Amino acid sequence: MTSMDIELGDVVRTKKPHPCGGDLWTVIRVGADIKIKCNTCGRIVMLERPAYAKRVKRLVERAGEPV
Repeated sequence: MTSMDIELGDVVRTKKPHPCGGDLWTVIRVGADIKIKCNTCGRIVMLERPAYAKRVKRLVERAGEPV
């Protein structure tokens, strides 16, 4: 996934699940860093773009539209 593919509201699946058990996250901020929110527990995590690209497995939903 390239940095140009990231939009607000995207839902992504991570390679490893969060400790709460969820692996779906919603992008809530895009900039130099990417802020994502766990869809299961609501935890917010801020990642640098290289870390985001490494941890994301695939795009599940594009800002409200299934991919």
